[in-house]
Amino acid sequence: MSMPSELEKSTAYADSDPITPDSSSGDEGYVLDAHKLSANSTLKTTRDGSIILRPQPSDSPDDPLNWSQEKKHILLFVISATAFLPDYGGAMGAVALIPQAVNWNMTQEGVLQALVGNVFVIGAGGLFSVAFMAYFGRLPVLFWFTFFALWSAAFCAAAANFTQYEAARVLNGFFSTVAQGGGLVFINDIFFVHEHARKINVWSFFIILSPYLGPLLTGFIIAASTWQWAFALYVLMTGLCLTAIICFGQETYYDRRIAPESQPLRKSHFQRVVGIEQYRTHLIDNTFSQAMMRPVRAICKPVVLISTIYYTLIFAWVVGINTTLSIFLQPLYGFGPRQIGFFYFTPIVAVILGEACGHWLHDSIATLCMRRNSGRLEAEARLWVIYIATPFMVAGLVLLGFALQHSYPYMLAALGWGLYVFGIMIATVGINAYALDAYPEAAGEVSAWLNFARTTGGVFVTEWQVPWATAVGPVAALGTQAGITAGAFLLVVLLQVSGKRLRHYGGRLNFKTN
Repeated sequence: MSMPSELEKSTAYADSDPITPDSSSGDEGYVLDAHKLSANSTLKTTRDGSIILRPQPSDSPDDPLNWSQEKKHILLFVISATAFLPDYGGAMGAVALIPQAVNWNMTQEGVLQALVGNVFVIGAGGLFSVAFMAYFGRLPVLFWFTFFALWSAAFCAAAANFTQYEAARVLNGFFSTVAQGGGLVFINDIFFVHEHARKINVWSFFIILSPYLGPLLTGFIIAASTWQWAFALYVLMTGLCLTAIICFGQETYYDRRIAPESQPLRKSHFQRVVGIEQYRTHLIDNTFSQAMMRPVRAICKPVVLISTIYYTLIFAWVVGINTTLSIFLQPLYGFGPRQIGFFYFTPIVAVILGEACGHWLHDSIATLCMRRNSGRLEAEARLWVIYIATPFMVAGLVLLGFALQHSYPYMLAALGWGLYVFGIMIATVGINAYALDAYPEAAGEVSAWLNFARTTGGVFVTEWQVPWATAVGPVAALGTQAGITAGAFLLVVLLQVSGKRLRHYGGRLNFKTN
């Protein structure tokens, strides 16, 4: 197996920094600048000798940090594509409810209740999936959750009445969320600290894109056929992801405290996929209760709790707007399914621009902060991008509210929506990268809590959005949401000023396994 370029050079510098070679976390941040070190150390760096690798990989080719770049990025794509599924499938209901209400002789608001249940369990399911990963292993949980997601997606397409449909939607939301709730686990397992932001940017791109591409494609499908065909496409997508997991999925858990010669041997790919090999070799040394308590212990840390609250307050409106906007667009602009589908091009373009901008922005700001801090990257440096994202989010919500209330041309409504989504894309990567750098030993847990925050806030807004905007008007409703988004920015300031002290106060998680 070829080694990636990052590992092709081992420095001859001495480590004058107090962080030891095997340090993978620290309240003091990470020393990444190899030029700050003096002679005769064995710390491994990137090929050009400029960045110290954190965490330091072992010498085993089975160590996921030592895998080839091709293998890593294929796995990243599989995880990101699987993370695309839950919000794509969930948001389809925002457009499919139009013909469904007619088929089942219900109001559109009544059919919307199935979407509310789906959105809630997308968040709750992520917490269970990361706990199971800490007990059964990464790969088998990914496989089995996606396997049941496939069958529940088929159940959605074949539902004969609303009761069956609602039950299928809840099941699908719970199982499909596995790569969304636990995505940071895989990123943390196979990539180094200096690579995290860009890889999170890729993974987040699929997640943020999915709730907009779902209604877009569904709008086109139901304009020409039935809503069942829209779900048939979703079944096909889920099946392709399951096939990719079987073919290219990898077990990424690796305990570097164990010598390479004592590591469990990797024998059968199929047995690793279904979990037999992990069970026989006792790969992860957690009891079931220890694994299930990991998310609970993580949310008790002040930094994780504050990050979760912040993300709830800025992302709830994404779900609320996305799931109810078609109800506003129909009477205001006379849009049908096809026109609504076209309208969803706006956030898709915004997400693409956010990903392209973030590809350079996050690393550039982190590098600047590291240079100003004697080569040390502290977690709070990841939050500076939110200063850039917040004005876009606030301005976008305000403009969308005015456009919907005063019947501005739909282009202005689209612009407001696009500004907000662009800001969300930037802020999502920033807060995820911050939480991961603050508690790398809890990559899955912080990922799941942020996913829970994102969807849980959206559940309540989905319930309230239509009656709220109808009662007080879109300007007041979306203006209030913009005010809450601006106020939530104070939590970012709090984390930048006091985050380091809060991490010292809360202490490390000290899980049995990382």
